[in-house]
Amino acid sequence: MSVDAILARNAIDLSREVEVERIIKAFKLNPYEILDLPVSATAAEVKKQYRKKSLLIHPDKFTHPDADKAFDFLKKAEAQLSDDSKRIEIDAIMRHARETVIKSILGSGFSTKITDDDPKLQNLKPPFDLQVRMKARDILVEDELARRRKQKVSYANEGAEKAKVEAEVNERKRKQEEHHNWEERREERIGQWREFNAKKTKKSKKNIHVLG
Repeated sequence: MSVDAILARNAIDLSREVEVERIIKAFKLNPYEILDLPVSATAAEVKKQYRKKSLLIHPDKFTHPDADKAFDFLKKAEAQLSDDSKRIEIDAIMRHARETVIKSILGSGFSTKITDDDPKLQNLKPPFDLQVRMKARDILVEDELARRRKQKVSYANEGAEKAKVEAEVNERKRKQEEHHNWEERREERIGQWREFNAKKTKKSKKNIHVLG
């Protein structure tokens, strides 16, 4: 293999390694960040970007301890943006983040429909795009925490309901066992009652004999 071929191969491996590390470090709740795409990306651009990056870091083509994990994150991000309902939710959050950043920079008097290339949004520190991503991260984290809290409450309610049902079932079982035991001892109780009555009758007769 020629020196140029070796250098080219090393360059490809390096780009793969850099991409895997970028995906691993990316904010996992933002599929745009994982795919390295702008919010304005079309469905075709999402597919194209996913194909490009998946071919680059596919575990079958590149040996890296985090290649499998990065590839899974990439697949999940593409699936989210390919699902219309999920993308609508994510885009709404991204729009809200963008509008919030614009208002914080320009004030509430400016229209949030201003384009990203407007001079007012240039040469900012941090850059406008990064500020939007940071704000979106805050919103996504808060939404995720709210979802987990709601899920935790739901699980707690389900657990309480399950415990209630189990208690009712156990109570029915206890009553059935008591009834079963009561029925099983019926003959024993009848025998004891007959024996008691027989002794009582015998004693009465004995007392009558003594008195006579």
